[in-house]
Amino acid sequence: MLSIMDGGRGGARSRRKARMLQFVTLVFAVFLVFLGEFVVGQSSTYVRPPKAPAKSYAVEKLLQERKSLTACTDPDQMHVSLAGPGQMKVTWVTSSAVPATVQYGTTSGHYTNIASGVTKHYLFILYESGLIHDVILGPLNPSTTYFYKCGGFGAEFNFTTPPPSGPNVPIKFAVVGDLGQTDWTATTLEHLAAYDYDVLLFPGDLSYADTWQPLWDSFGQMMSPYANYRPWMVTEGNHEIEDIPLLVESFLSYNTRWEMPYNESGSSSNLYYSFEVAGVHILMLGSYADFDTNSTQFKWLQADLEKVDRTKTPWLIAVLHAPWYNSNTAHQGEGDAMMAAMESTLYAAKVDIMFAGHVHAYERAERAYLKKPDPCGILYITIGDGGNREGLAGTWLDPQPVWSVFRESSFGHGELEIFNATHAYWSWNRNQDAMPVMADDVWITSLSAAQSGCLSKSTTGMNIR
Repeated sequence: MLSIMDGGRGGARSRRKARMLQFVTLVFAVFLVFLGEFVVGQSSTYVRPPKAPAKSYAVEKLLQERKSLTACTDPDQMHVSLAGPGQMKVTWVTSSAVPATVQYGTTSGHYTNIASGVTKHYLFILYESGLIHDVILGPLNPSTTYFYKCGGFGAEFNFTTPPPSGPNVPIKFAVVGDLGQTDWTATTLEHLAAYDYDVLLFPGDLSYADTWQPLWDSFGQMMSPYANYRPWMVTEGNHEIEDIPLLVESFLSYNTRWEMPYNESGSSSNLYYSFEVAGVHILMLGSYADFDTNSTQFKWLQADLEKVDRTKTPWLIAVLHAPWYNSNTAHQGEGDAMMAAMESTLYAAKVDIMFAGHVHAYERAERAYLKKPDPCGILYITIGDGGNREGLAGTWLDPQPVWSVFRESSFGHGELEIFNATHAYWSWNRNQDAMPVMADDVWITSLSAAQSGCLSKSTTGMNIR
């Protein structure tokens, strides 16, 4: 009996050891998966099926139909943008003269306010633009829908203002770059419309007009149904340069059609500026303006960062065109000079996220600094995949750099939802058939949060406030 009982205890011990071994094996396997995903990084194996050619007959047909339904005094090519605290700018184009006025109110058909603005146009060799009207509305209440009518003609439209200021105020951003005017563009815009965002961030390359000015008009018509009810905040890309020596100055079309609130942020150029919304301070930087340490842009950036108060705007985001961290063979090194001039300054300021375009693919990096993973560095995201005519950038460097987490050559858009002062959720959604498909996501902790461990003085001597 005793020997039987001893044998029972031995069997129990053996079973306990076996269960412990299974548990340890499981934990180790999970660790390997975690290590593979976040240290080694992933290159997506997704292969996009062929679709329509870049020159879209369907898009051209749609634009012609819109044009035939628009009277010469009706508002066309509309978009709204933030214009300072409690203000929105309405921009539209007409082919005949109308007053640069906007009637608006919080009830459809009942306009209690009227604002006046400016009308401008430009010449581009033999092309003459329509009449471009800019009118700033305000003061406006946050999180409020306003109904408005432009110039006294045409239909009524409406927009919704962003949430109020405050460090813990939730806000949603849509992010898209390098749009162009293809069927892929149309799909991206449809997917964006399904996302109930507050503000759209656009890191450059809008129309792909490349000096052929009618493409600015067709781009304005194409995006108008999506940009006339939520603010679009843009910065320039290389396709906006459009300079013709001795004949046309750089960025003429872009600066005239898409004037952003640069004066309000102390900038002297529409190519770089900043703005604040909810609990976020956003730097819209110019990859194609001078950026060395003696430049006007760099001095403006230093002055702007001095004004940032992370107790009021705990999130700090930068947007530019040419990416600093890029493991695609396309446009390799084109952001290096700007990175050399500015990365240490943005690192010291504890910038949370940087969005870039230019490369026609998606890539998310670790938080990094000096091309090495750094828990107190910037989280770099390349999202130049809106749907442009040049197609996708499909070749990646091998091996994948240690800072690169996920990369895929596919069109799509991004969604950034900031929940409070410390946490945000990012997802990237590829265009696949009729529905967007979430292909990459990550939770982000702000570097201004105590739990980030990044509140001490940085190597460059600047303090986070």
